[in-house]
Amino acid sequence: MTKATDFVARYLTAWTTNDPADIAAVFAPDAVYHPRPNAPHVPSGIDEITAFWLEEKDEPGTWEFDWTVVVEDENAAAIRGATRYPTGAKTGVYDNLWLVRFDADGRAAEFTDWWISRKK
Repeated sequence: MTKATDFVARYLTAWTTNDPADIAAVFAPDAVYHPRPNAPHVPSGIDEITAFWLEEKDEPGTWEFDWTVVVEDENAAAIRGATRYPTGAKTGVYDNLWLVRFDADGRAAEFTDWWISRKK
């Protein structure tokens, strides 16, 4: 399993459970999380990232995510995804580009999530 594949597996677990321990398994203790380009606030550190995650969380079963690793080396990866929300306030499809810089344990030391809603 590559770092990118392992990272996505842990991210999907955290996305599904919204459990702080699962979120902490995704991010390094001093990680920086860029939630979208030009975000007014960039959470940093696992406590702030966990709080941000839980404020923005999706409930289990409300989303589907398909993904592929675009490029990867031992320190970083670019991952392209598509998130589908069949119902609810976010209904639609969102294209994602994740840029991840890994720490030695394969957690995100820096994570950027660029996303855009597809036209309906």
